[in-house]
Amino acid sequence: MSYGFFHPWMLGFWGLGWPIMAAIAIIPFWRICTRVGLSPWLSLLLVVPLANLIFVYFLAFGEWPAWRGRAGPGAPGTPSAPGFPPPGSGSGPTAPGR
Repeated sequence: MSYGFFHPWMLGFWGLGWPIMAAIAIIPFWRICTRVGLSPWLSLLLVVPLANLIFVYFLAFGEWPAWRGRAGPGAPGTPSAPGFPPPGSGSGPTAPGR
């Protein structure tokens, strides 16, 4: 007997595997959307074909509301990474007396 695509094992995959894999993808994007100032509900677009691709590109190349008005990383006048002193502040291996 030939089941083809509708083999009982495949029905188990589509019935149980798909929601688990969707949750694995949605949870990190939920956190990313929250941190960049977007609605976390946008992460549910990952389960919509073609909308998921558009959403990922929007997230990668779009303007994040949390960063509005800030200069990008590496721009002149931007502070260094949090927790690290700016270069030339007298700390680190180039400090005099070390």
